[in-house]
Amino acid sequence: MWTWHPEAEQPATDAAKRVLDPEDPAMETPFMRELIRQVRATDTFGAWDHYEDATLLDPFILTPERKRAIPVVSDPDSETVTRLRTFYNAVAARLETRTGLMGIPVVNLSHEGFGRAFVLVGKLVAVDKPLRDVHRFGFASAEKLTNRGERLVDAGLSLVERFPEAARA
Repeated sequence: MWTWHPEAEQPATDAAKRVLDPEDPAMETPFMRELIRQVRATDTFGAWDHYEDATLLDPFILTPERKRAIPVVSDPDSETVTRLRTFYNAVAARLETRTGLMGIPVVNLSHEGFGRAFVLVGKLVAVDKPLRDVHRFGFASAEKLTNRGERLVDAGLSLVERFPEAARA
């Protein structure tokens, strides 16, 4: 009789190994703390309560090995789309924290992985990012993840400061 032993299945590459170090200084930045909060908010049943933060954020990091394991042309799976939405939720939450005005993330995505991500503050489009190849959404390192998130937040903040009437409308 055949029995399946998942521990016996070894990945062909190191793509499945965790690459995000829990001691990475980027893990303590405000953006990463918010991203962790947003990831944990998607866990409605508490299944991830016993996981440490680095394990939850590890799928956001795409090493070259992980990128090679993803096909060049593919439709994004639901986990990748959830990571994308979680990232922009964190951007909106950080923008809300820094401005005191509610940020609303909007992700418009085709089944092929093309679209746009917006963060609206009042009637102002504070963040507008075109999306392509969403099936390969990820960052080379925790530092790049933090930098990209904070850069989007800073750009949104400068627009809110430049057009306060639209942001407060």
